[in-house]
Amino acid sequence: MIYYLIALFVILIDQLSKWLIVKNMELGESIPIINDVLYITSHRNKGAAWGILQNQMWFFYVITIVFIAAVVYYMRKYAKTDKLLGISLGLILGGAIGNFIDRVVRKEVVDFIHTYIFSYNFPVFNVADSALCIGVALIFIQTLLEGKKAKE
Repeated sequence: MIYYLIALFVILIDQLSKWLIVKNMELGESIPIINDVLYITSHRNKGAAWGILQNQMWFFYVITIVFIAAVVYYMRKYAKTDKLLGISLGLILGGAIGNFIDRVVRKEVVDFIHTYIFSYNFPVFNVADSALCIGVALIFIQTLLEGKKAKE
């Protein structure tokens, strides 16, 4: 299925970008791309989003394996007939596996995309995080569209 290729693409881009950061930047080093908006900053996270649940690796291992199994189940069951859902789940699967690889191999997640949105210092994130967020946003949009269609 094409959706597994989307996941594989996300994993490859995520791991390549993280490898480049680890190999070429010192921890804490920051490169401005657009001043006061976008930076490439070498950062590590031993927790989840926004640094919560620091150093709870076994928890993340178990939760991620269960989550990946659920995503694969939904892809097999529902994505065959719903293209937007399949794309969404492919992005989510790739993002989950990308960060899982970091947790297993490095015992931390490599983050490097650092943004300031309307002067808010947004937490540093990575390609896998972006894929997860885009996938969830697409599912939200699909849910809205299905709700509108059901009303008609």
